[in-house]
Amino acid sequence: MNAHEIDYRIIGDDMQCVEIELDPQECVIAEAGSLMMMDNDIQMQTIFGDGSGQESGFVGKLFSAGKRVLTGESLFMTAYTHEGGGKKHVTFAAPYPGKIIPLDLSQLEGKAVCQKDAFLCAAQGVTVGIEFQKRLGAGFFGGEGFIMQKLEGDGMAFVHAGGTIVEKELQAGESIKVDTGCIVAFTRNVDYDIQFVGGIKNTFFGGEGLFFAKLTGPGKVWIQSLPFSRLADKIIASAPKMGGKRKGEGSILGGIGGLLDGDN
Repeated sequence: MNAHEIDYRIIGDDMQCVEIELDPQECVIAEAGSLMMMDNDIQMQTIFGDGSGQESGFVGKLFSAGKRVLTGESLFMTAYTHEGGGKKHVTFAAPYPGKIIPLDLSQLEGKAVCQKDAFLCAAQGVTVGIEFQKRLGAGFFGGEGFIMQKLEGDGMAFVHAGGTIVEKELQAGESIKVDTGCIVAFTRNVDYDIQFVGGIKNTFFGGEGLFFAKLTGPGKVWIQSLPFSRLADKIIASAPKMGGKRKGEGSILGGIGGLLDGDN
């Protein structure tokens, strides 16, 4: 294997973390800010890009790191290396409620494509790059834009997503339609396209947006029940208003009660 061979344990239910077990000189890379805790003999090092060594020289590393900016991530990642003896552990936490999905890239034909902010951590040697959408429709209307994250290699990688995760195995030619924000990841042979919802009533009053993502097999697909954007919209809608009350607070009638009380 080119990537370091790591063991792991996922802890928790709705607010999960992943504990990585490292042998001496083994290393795991992670997004900045995802660390929860680590043992004493593990050393941190800030690196450009993913530290996979795919590009040589400073310019190559800068280009590798710069690609991450296109996916909305930081120029830097953090490498955690076990510099002592025996087995040590480092733990990373998901940034919002949901699940952590382990991806064994050696069992997934060496590649997985995921939404831009899904990557959490991976064994050193896994390449964290960008995947351009080849179709204009998928780029403009796919919810993730033209650029998604690409994980390549033969090691373990971990991505996180919101709510409950549904894993589907699509056969050759089998398709499913998914809300564009609910896609977490899919394997290399899955075809990703955008399909118009259709119908005037569906378009304006359906509440599901104008487009579906159409995923066609063969391959695996991971789907989340609660995209972060949907969670954020609900939080914003329930945030305190200028008057200091939350939406519908203080009356069993909610917003109507506010009108009757003279609050609106």
